Amino acid sequence: MTQKKRPPLEWAHDLLRPALPPERLASLRVLTGFFTLVYLGARGPGILAAIYQAPHLFQPVGPVKLLSAPAAPAVTYTFYALAWVFGLAFFLGWRFRLTAPAFTFCLMWVLAYRNSWGMVFHTENLMMLHVTLLSLTDAGAAYSLDARRRKATPAADRRFGFGVRVLCIGTATAYVLAGVAKLKVTGLEWAGGDILRNHISNDNLRKLLLGDSYSEIGMWLAKTPWVFPYLAVFSLALELGAPIALLGDRLGKAWCLVTWSFHFGVLLVMWIFFPYNLFFIAFGSFFAAERLVGPVWARLKRALGRAG
Repeated sequence: MTQKKRPPLEWAHDLLRPALPPERLASLRVLTGFFTLVYLGARGPGILAAIYQAPHLFQPVGPVKLLSAPAAPAVTYTFYALAWVFGLAFFLGWRFRLTAPAFTFCLMWVLAYRNSWGMVFHTENLMMLHVTLLSLTDAGAAYSLDARRRKATPAADRRFGFGVRVLCIGTATAYVLAGVAKLKVTGLEWAGGDILRNHISNDNLRKLLLGDSYSEIGMWLAKTPWVFPYLAVFSLALELGAPIALLGDRLGKAWCLVTWSFHFGVLLVMWIFFPYNLFFIAFGSFFAAERLVGPVWARLKRALGRAG
């Protein structure tokens, strides 16, 4: 019996669009949606404080560039409230095809408006990217209120796998762009370590002088210059080498764990907190997230059933 030949580049097709269960993609929606709601709550005072800033500090970024002057306070409150409403619908998967894009726009506006006053929070970029990508997929096909109206959950399909892989590609691309930005600003001098050492020293010193929280570990580490070339090369290799995570399941998981340790190191030496990354939500697309979300969603579904 002759073996059937595989079509050319079938391996690439399987890598980009594997057949995955809808629960995998839906789990990423649940995790990202829950985290974003918590983040909106935690950052709420800072987001709403933008309405009290001096008008001359207004430097619009992103979609807020449509404005030539600060928006009225009522606009900020309205978008923040809508972000909560649509964010809850995103999390629960209610009318997902309509509410998910609405949530994406409201969240983008709220975060961009807060970032339009002199300080841009780069820690939000990957979270915003994942919300945007999820809103373009069929992430409401399972673990959702929409799914409760269907007689059966869809079977594993390539469209769900493609959605998951798009999130993985988005994650890897974000890190590559971070590495490219380093090279664009500093060139190969970054690998020498002095730039990284000065950056850590200056950041911690600024925080110390302003009475903000700073890293004593970072201040101590700045006294050992020999270690910084290794740290600089490691960070650059980790970011520029991010696409390796797309080449296989084990490689992806290994890269995620190493990258998480990188963010933990940034927290230790600079006291800069990347919550979306450190809580591991950013790397969920590389794992079987439904193993975590499935049991929790089953309990929530039973609770909603009793309430209904």
